[in-house]
Amino acid sequence: MGTLEFNKQLTNLQDNLKYFATTLTQNEEDAKDLVQETYLKALTYRDKFETDTNLKAWTYTIMKNTFINNYRRNSKVSMIVDSTADLYYLNTNKMSAEASPESSLTHKEVSQVVNNLEDEHRVPFKMHHEGFKYKEIAAHLDLSIGTVKSRIFFSRKKLIKALGDY
Repeated sequence: MGTLEFNKQLTNLQDNLKYFATTLTQNEEDAKDLVQETYLKALTYRDKFETDTNLKAWTYTIMKNTFINNYRRNSKVSMIVDSTADLYYLNTNKMSAEASPESSLTHKEVSQVVNNLEDEHRVPFKMHHEGFKYKEIAAHLDLSIGTVKSRIFFSRKKLIKALGDY
């Protein structure tokens, strides 16, 4: 498919894309932005489109993934409105950079309980908490995925029991 034909077919999808974007965002302005971003990505990655496939499905996938990525990005940032005369907008992470004395004490106590777990439970639990996937933990520790999952599960159970006050 040539560039001209691709652009023509992409333009013909405008009404469908607007409708789909509106159902995703529930907001007319956000829907227009999403359509525009979808067009930009479709044109940028035109070479990734396979000629014998469905262009509508391809652009819907781009739109859906863009919406999900934007949603995830926006959910990580919370907006605080300052009520001063100038109304400054402050972006902050959900977690404060400073820990309160109570939370640092709690963190020390939780860390101590985690460190008291047996090695066979503590190591997989800490690796999972640090962001390793089950498959990566299994490969690193030379265990089956089922064993890793059960050890992490039992570690959580032991922590819940030991930290019942929290």
